[in-house]
Amino acid sequence: MQLSREDLLDAYRTMRTIREFEERIHRENTTGEIPGFVHLYAGEEAIAAGVCASLTEDDSIASTHRGHGHCIAKGCDVKAMMREIYGRAGGLCSGKGGSMHIADLERGMLGANAIVGGAPPLATVAALAARTLGNGNVAVAFAGDGASNQGTVFEAINMAVVLKLPVVFVFENNGYGEGTGHDYAVGSKDIAGRCEGFGLPAHKVDGTDFFAVQEIAREAIELARSGGGPSAIECQAVRFFGHFEGDPQLYRSQEELARVRDQQDCLAHFRNKVCGAGLLRAEELEAIDGTVMNLIDSAVTEARSAPFPEPSEVMTDVYKSYY
Repeated sequence: MQLSREDLLDAYRTMRTIREFEERIHRENTTGEIPGFVHLYAGEEAIAAGVCASLTEDDSIASTHRGHGHCIAKGCDVKAMMREIYGRAGGLCSGKGGSMHIADLERGMLGANAIVGGAPPLATVAALAARTLGNGNVAVAFAGDGASNQGTVFEAINMAVVLKLPVVFVFENNGYGEGTGHDYAVGSKDIAGRCEGFGLPAHKVDGTDFFAVQEIAREAIELARSGGGPSAIECQAVRFFGHFEGDPQLYRSQEELARVRDQQDCLAHFRNKVCGAGLLRAEELEAIDGTVMNLIDSAVTEARSAPFPEPSEVMTDVYKSYY
């Protein structure tokens, strides 16, 4: 299905925003002003953008410890995200969640998650709620290749199939579960193929190709929304940075890192395709580049100058009362 010019511009804006957000965090993290661990999403932008392009504001996503890209693709406020990562008041979680627990329930972003494989059970429950309420909403679970081996993930997939829930399981296979290679840790060597064994449609796609991701995600989301039940998608991509900021990456050679940047950059692939086909002009994309850079600059400046949360607020937002 051919996307409109506005859709194409929005897709590029989303991917460029994720890239610049992560590149800037990579630099700012060295100042020591950002508390806690940070896991960057650069290199995988086409997955988040391609999947979330077919979601509505009322749909839900559950994320991973590498969740900044999912937040941005789901429409979370970039400046509030930056404040959260800096641990400042006005952040999405009032400065108390940080990078690994960033969430925005109003946008359907159920949260980044420090628990490996934590997203599939959460998304499955969100899908169960959607089916029970009959509101037509869909949930998406993002998980990595390492998380694909977790027992809770298997249970979530099985439950979704048994109950025919409107959920899509997206596995971002970036080649490494922390520092352990996918080919070693995944016994079947095939995440999508293993998912098929649970009785749901499963697809493998090039995660550096926005159009391939968007097309298969659109079909899976439409299937879920129409009552057809769950699907799984394995997106093969790479991460440009280490598992976490400060990771020495002794499991990767410098040659591999250089090759990844040169040959597997999803933004470069997108630009070449749309400009080569005459769908967009290079000047239009460059204008977005400038706007995004200004946004990220402002986000960092405002985050640095924002106050820290008040000590008296330490126990707020900890427990939810339904009475």
